[in-house]
Amino acid sequence: MREPAFVNHSANRLPGLDLLRSIAILWVMLFHSFIVDGVGPRFDPLARYGWVGVDIFFVLSGFLIGSQLLRGLQRGEGLALGAFYARRAWRILPAFAVVLALYQFVPALREAPGLQDWWQFATFTLNLLIDYGQNQAFSHAWSLCVEEHFYLVFPLLAWLLTRRPSASRFLLLCGGVVLLGIALRTGIWLHDTATDPPRPWFVEDLYYPTWSRLDGLLMGVMLAALRVYRPQQWAALQARSSALLAGAVAVLGLAFWLFSERTGLLANALGWPVLSFGFGLLTLAATNPRGWLGRRELPGVGWLATVSYSLYLSHKIAMHLVHEYIAPSMESQGLLLFAVYVIAILLGGAALHYLVERPGLRLRDRLQAAGRMPVAARDVQQGVGRTASP
Repeated sequence: MREPAFVNHSANRLPGLDLLRSIAILWVMLFHSFIVDGVGPRFDPLARYGWVGVDIFFVLSGFLIGSQLLRGLQRGEGLALGAFYARRAWRILPAFAVVLALYQFVPALREAPGLQDWWQFATFTLNLLIDYGQNQAFSHAWSLCVEEHFYLVFPLLAWLLTRRPSASRFLLLCGGVVLLGIALRTGIWLHDTATDPPRPWFVEDLYYPTWSRLDGLLMGVMLAALRVYRPQQWAALQARSSALLAGAVAVLGLAFWLFSERTGLLANALGWPVLSFGFGLLTLAATNPRGWLGRRELPGVGWLATVSYSLYLSHKIAMHLVHEYIAPSMESQGLLLFAVYVIAILLGGAALHYLVERPGLRLRDRLQAAGRMPVAARDVQQGVGRTASP
């Protein structure tokens, strides 16, 4: 997510994290191929679990944003909320506003007829208020709502926790959040299966709401806290990246088994923390530049990670246009049609990135350099004007 979960928040790019970000966006788009009748039986087993790409983004976002904020607080720089929110807004809003305007004013671009009221997108309350049965267009913006809620709450919570740092208090809070999430999802599942409301309750009550999806972000924050406050233990774990990778595979195998019935009780009670822990191990392994995931930068991966936010916002529009206006004349050309979908998605994402997202970042940096927007202490020390910066 490149913002929110889709952004490399560090000026020092790590190939391993770019690889995870690229896998996540490709997997999400493969999952969303259901809106154009899927990608065929050969890829269906892979596409079936593509929704977990969002959870990779959540872990990465918690880790990268958490590292940025906690490192500054650990150095005694203060919170600088104005600078934090200004930078997040300039990263997120330009591309998001353009895509929302396209969905709002050009109905032909929508992958589904119904669209929630614009103000729910603008206030990032879509994931709490959506009528998914009627309004599925641009519904993938739900994950941006979760991210925005995280940005709103986490800086203040981090500031409170770091006023008097305590590892035991931090771990107790993290454990409480996990247990509360398990209890809350279990209660919702039991209530909705008993009452069987005539609506897509799994999506509306369990899958989209922020309070059900905190595990990935929390896992990322825990990694960030370990990195900032326990650097020796962090380095020792990084050095065992191969073991971490093997552990991640094992834990994720368990998570996928739990989610074999995606809407079941076992999956929604226990599956989310297990899945997030697996992706947390994977993220930690990917931060080692000498490990299997981070030792080399694969061709195209860095670019794909860079444009992943724009791809996430725009890919359903590209899919829909190909499905409506090109696919009917290419019904017997499966591989070629697949290539057309891929090209259209990449072109749409690249256009949004280079015409909107990147110019917005440059304008943000110019405003910072001119003193016309808040600047954090680290930006004063390091300088501004780098579009790779968070």
